[in-house]
Amino acid sequence: MTDLIDKTSKFFKKEIVFSISLILAVVSCFFAKPSIDYINWDTIILLLVIMLIVEILKNLAVFEIMVRKLLTKIANTRGLVLILVFTCFLSSIFITNDVSLIIFVPFSILALKKIDKTDLIIITVSLQTIAANVGCMALPIGAPHNIVMYTISKIPFQSFFLLLLPYIIVSVIFISAILFFIPKNQIVLPEMKMAEINKDNFLKRVILGIDYFLLLTFIALFILIGNLESIPFFNALFTKWISGNEVIWGILTSQIISNVPAAMLLSGFSTNYEAIIIGINIGGFGTLIASMANLISYKILVREYDEFKIRYLAIFTLLNIVLLIILFGVYQLA
Repeated sequence: MTDLIDKTSKFFKKEIVFSISLILAVVSCFFAKPSIDYINWDTIILLLVIMLIVEILKNLAVFEIMVRKLLTKIANTRGLVLILVFTCFLSSIFITNDVSLIIFVPFSILALKKIDKTDLIIITVSLQTIAANVGCMALPIGAPHNIVMYTISKIPFQSFFLLLLPYIIVSVIFISAILFFIPKNQIVLPEMKMAEINKDNFLKRVILGIDYFLLLTFIALFILIGNLESIPFFNALFTKWISGNEVIWGILTSQIISNVPAAMLLSGFSTNYEAIIIGINIGGFGTLIASMANLISYKILVREYDEFKIRYLAIFTLLNIVLLIILFGVYQLA
């Protein structure tokens, strides 16, 4: 019995986000009838395919080769972190914030490990996640929540961009200001042998390398959100309070259920789509759960460095809350 408790405790600590999501989903099932239709299987399958591709690239030493080329062209640590962060910003505009982080967070961890600068991993991944959430605001195709709102609202492409442009500019200034404090140490390249591809058990390593608990976390969250939407109390509450307070509700609901389901939820109770778009995009900053992208980078990091978990959460949350307050201030002044 004691052994079972110890194993359960260790699993909970290791997979804390999945464990909490599962508990909340199960509890919500006592108040509403769950349905498999709540699960967005397109999202789950897309994430699985992307993770599979990333694992194949890693095991083919593609990341290793790219990291080596990058390190030979950058002189100092600040320049390296800047490149890694703004690569996430630019790529998220076109390939979504989720995909950007799945590809470039492992790449960044490998690059910093190569030059023995693991102390910079936490701040780098934190800023990469913020940058991806900022970059995805530039175009409606940059994130699932914006795709949802663009489809529903039918706001012109240019108007969508101009609506969020002030928040993008302020966020880029914020990221640049934080990057200024990154040490500008010279990069000392270690002696590196030829990159080798390990062909032994290739398929097994690829399959075992996928983070299945991340996929299960998303499934648990979809069920939780679906149940909440069908509970009369929450339905009545949203109907009464959302109208005229879309930005506030966009921010608050994103902190609890993330901004993708928040977009779907709020658009069912209000036609003030511009306010909802602002709210859910600002709301992507804040808690770890505020954006699905936040969960992705967190899971990738703790899988490589579990000992960084608490420090990462502290630094990530602090930076996100500060930016959230700043962006809400921008909204108030607009």
